[in-house]
Amino acid sequence: MSNLTPNELAFIALCNEFCAAAEHAAESTPAEFVAAMTRILPRIYISAADLNCESFGHDYIDPSMDEDQYEVIRSGIAALLGAHDTYLEVFEEDMKFSDTPIAASIAEGLADLTQVFYNFVEVVRDAPDELIKSAVAAVAEDFRNYWSRILCNQLRALNALNYSGALEEDEY
Repeated sequence: MSNLTPNELAFIALCNEFCAAAEHAAESTPAEFVAAMTRILPRIYISAADLNCESFGHDYIDPSMDEDQYEVIRSGIAALLGAHDTYLEVFEEDMKFSDTPIAASIAEGLADLTQVFYNFVEVVRDAPDELIKSAVAAVAEDFRNYWSRILCNQLRALNALNYSGALEEDEY
């Protein structure tokens, strides 16, 4: 019997679902992909925010996604979104020192999240509960310090794109 909480199990499933959607982005239309991301990202955020980040002795998740895999994800999403991949980033730290807007890429942000989730899923796949608990603590800590901001920025950009009508106006 597993010692994992329902939220930990749900988080693992959501990470897996996100990775599958990112890996198969080319099989979707831009509107379908953006709609799918705007549905899954808030669920990941809520689930991650409720994870316990008490350390169980494993504070780091070893990377398993290599640069080539990352680039396949990033370039696939960028190609799918085309001109809609770029958005203005207002929460960038350098923005307060800049006279010009800072552009960001949805594809790069989603690839960054895919890397976090892919590495996490690879660690917990067929792992004993103790290792899963450690990985959950590590990813929860990383959420608080790093990727929660990326997720929110991507959701904001995807939400604007999803409800702007721009994807329906384009012919793909």
